[in-house]
Amino acid sequence: MPRSASPLFTPAFFALTLADLAYFTAAGLMIFVTPFFVTGPLASADATVGLVMGSFSVSTLVLRPYVGRLVDRHGRRRLLVGGAAAFAMVVAGHALATTIPVLVGLRLLLGAAEAFFFVAGFAALADLAPPGRAGEALSFNSLSLYLGVALGPLLGETLLRVGGFGLAWAGGTALAGIAVALALRVPETGDRSSDAEPSAWIQRRAVGPGLGLFAGVAGMSVFFAYVSLHADALGLRSASTVLLVFGVVVVVCRVAFARLPDRLPALPLSAGSLALSAVALTWVALSRDGIGLVSAAVLLAMGVAFLTPATFVAIFASVPPSERGAAAATASIFIDLGLGGGPLMAGLAVAQGELSAAFAAGAGMAGVGAVAMAGLAVRRRGPAV
Repeated sequence: MPRSASPLFTPAFFALTLADLAYFTAAGLMIFVTPFFVTGPLASADATVGLVMGSFSVSTLVLRPYVGRLVDRHGRRRLLVGGAAAFAMVVAGHALATTIPVLVGLRLLLGAAEAFFFVAGFAALADLAPPGRAGEALSFNSLSLYLGVALGPLLGETLLRVGGFGLAWAGGTALAGIAVALALRVPETGDRSSDAEPSAWIQRRAVGPGLGLFAGVAGMSVFFAYVSLHADALGLRSASTVLLVFGVVVVVCRVAFARLPDRLPALPLSAGSLALSAVALTWVALSRDGIGLVSAAVLLAMGVAFLTPATFVAIFASVPPSERGAAAATASIFIDLGLGGGPLMAGLAVAQGELSAAFAAGAGMAGVGAVAMAGLAVRRRGPAV
């Protein structure tokens, strides 16, 4: 598809992207602060942290198909604003949590709010992108997620040290409130009415690319879960350096090559990104020094940088605008499964061998995904390819 002359960087695009930045910074803050709240004021064991943090994904995963239908039927804006507002209220409610069951309930509600905000935001972004520039829009917008998740923990740590958990919850609430204010500046982009025929629970055209997305996200999550331990075992003075390099390279690639997913065939680019990720994770498994590990992290970051924009370009190109909510919901289900399933499968591999087995498992998942995505590209010779 030729690149449109219509502007991408409109007030609506900036409002949505800044709303995402505020929201995901609040989410990053919660990721850092909540484990300390579990083991501190609630005086629970470290194992309980996994239960509390994992409960967030349960409601998110269950609600995504339903939210996708709502977004297509009732529009993007009200669910985008509602998700951010619900997130703000639930974060504020953490000040009243005194037991683990109450905290788990709040985490479930946070997951529900995230399902509304994330799916509505993705659908609105696809609507706002000019024809032929969806990949560019996704590349720039996704920086808000990476920056938010990077800055949120730093802010959470600072607020926790200065004013304790009360100030941290207040900071998260304020950020989510900013996201609400910015989301209100995003116009309605959907074209469905409340009496329109609802879209499918699962958008079948998104399932094939979603499986590839699962493979890539699973490999990346394995890297996140085990690379610090691997770096420490190799004797690196600062294990976090590897993750810092990874994050910097992803951001640089998303900015410098933002138009690449629109200029190259989307599904083949996704397949290539997965293949590159498989090679990188194999390199991680075989690395025996810091230079090799950092080099592998650079290669993996390059694969990850192009996978999501290219895959979503392929998905949105294959469905009508009225079903973008269902498509975004279906694809994001596979992201959730990858984030949780990757470390789980890698953990089983580590239990049978050494630490490098985790990265070998991640490489295997990415490699299978690359083959599957290449096959899908051959079968779908058309607008999505």
